[in-house]
Amino acid sequence: MMPFIDVSLGTGRSPEQIRALIHELTEAAHRAVGAPLANIRVVIREVAPAHWAAGDVTVAERQASTEGAKS
Repeated sequence: MMPFIDVSLGTGRSPEQIRALIHELTEAAHRAVGAPLANIRVVIREVAPAHWAAGDVTVAERQASTEGAKS
């Protein structure tokens, strides 16, 4: 058994945060399905705000709109 965990996140986390996420996901898969640690694969994909959208509005557009409302 070789679990493959694929996570997409918006950019902006520190290398330490990404490393902690990899560790926690690996440990969770090990506990949940009993897979040997060496067999667990984790991929973290960082997505730019302009490349991530919900409801036809990108994260970058949403952030710009929020920042404009604060002014």
